[in-house]
Amino acid sequence: MEAAIIIDYTNDFVADDGKLTCGEHGQSVEERITELTESWIEKGLFTVFAVDAHEAGDTYHPESALFPEHNIIGTKGRRLYGALGDLVESMNGAPYYWMDKTRYSAFAGTDLELRLRERGVTHLHLAGVCTDICVLHTAVDAYNRGFSMTIHADAVQSFDQEGHAWALRHFKQTLGADVVQKNG
Repeated sequence: MEAAIIIDYTNDFVADDGKLTCGEHGQSVEERITELTESWIEKGLFTVFAVDAHEAGDTYHPESALFPEHNIIGTKGRRLYGALGDLVESMNGAPYYWMDKTRYSAFAGTDLELRLRERGVTHLHLAGVCTDICVLHTAVDAYNRGFSMTIHADAVQSFDQEGHAWALRHFKQTLGADVVQKNG
């Protein structure tokens, strides 16, 4: 069985005015992420939106020393960006799972593994931002839990292009993931 995880594709990470945006790089994969998400939901894949969730003023969170506040609970920054947000809002109860996460990996401190195992999932499709941070840490945790993966290279991006390229190589060479894109 397969499942899809769309990681952190929110206003704060992608919009021009996002609090921790990868801007044009993130916006460049909007169409592909939306297209893939629609196809995964239509095919009946268990589709997870793993979305960063932070509390305003939380100085104890380890990211507070590294990054400005972002994806604050209750703000528009946590809304799915652009066409992806519009797609999900238009689906009127389509089967997907919205999951708050408070660390880079979608597995850290969440029930994600349990939800995947109870559905018999063995293979994951990953998309989202940032390739070399949250997508990478989710992929490493998935690998260490025995999941095989497909990383959609045309549906991941980062504000660090060197890190993005490195992570794509790491997915393939170190995690044994299939790294694919629509035209290639």
